[in-house]
Amino acid sequence: MAEFIKNKYIKQETTKYKKIFANLPKDRLKIATGLIERAAFMAASLKELEAAINEKGYTDEYQNGENQRGTKKAPEVEIYNTMVKNYTAAIKALVDMAPEDSGLDPEAAAILNHIAKRK
Repeated sequence: MAEFIKNKYIKQETTKYKKIFANLPKDRLKIATGLIERAAFMAASLKELEAAINEKGYTDEYQNGENQRGTKKAPEVEIYNTMVKNYTAAIKALVDMAPEDSGLDPEAAAILNHIAKRK
């Protein structure tokens, strides 16, 4: 993903999350802003990693010396797996910040709760 496109996607994701969490109390919104920015970056990075995995595949071949060869998990897959967990944790933290009567759009809250429960 080109840097310009990635930055544009990050901005779109940031805007989307800020709209969803706009009704948080001001003290929580200050904390949430950092998480929103991290979640947006991770969403864009995950999209980038997905494209790399689709292009290169899930495994890499390796050779250690003359006789030792095999396949291993591609580095992009390992990074992706770690980042998905971190993204899920960030979304869960954001959802947990929102009190029941926070005014979150019910559909958005349901989607975010679903994402936060997935592992």
